[in-house]
Amino acid sequence: MKITDKKIDEIANLARLEFNANEKIKIKTDLEKIVDFFDKLSEVNTDGVEPLIYMIDCQNNLREDEIKNEISKEEALKNAPDKDSDYFKVPKFIKK
Repeated sequence: MKITDKKIDEIANLARLEFNANEKIKIKTDLEKIVDFFDKLSEVNTDGVEPLIYMIDCQNNLREDEIKNEISKEEALKNAPDKDSDYFKVPKFIKK
């Protein structure tokens, strides 16, 4: 893949970036190095190699949910900076 100034402009537009002339030259050089690296990877023989789906053998190692140290409503509201009888009071932050 050839990296052109037009391609850099398209990428910059998609990423909402702006480059001056010197930055564009540096970006072009860096992108060419990246593309060359991926081209080199495509030379590796991967026949018989299964795709890697997970980095480790363990999958979905989940724990059971357990109720622990249940507290009452009164205990939860005890240290609240602002509350009424049943709820925490917080400043309004959504404007209609």
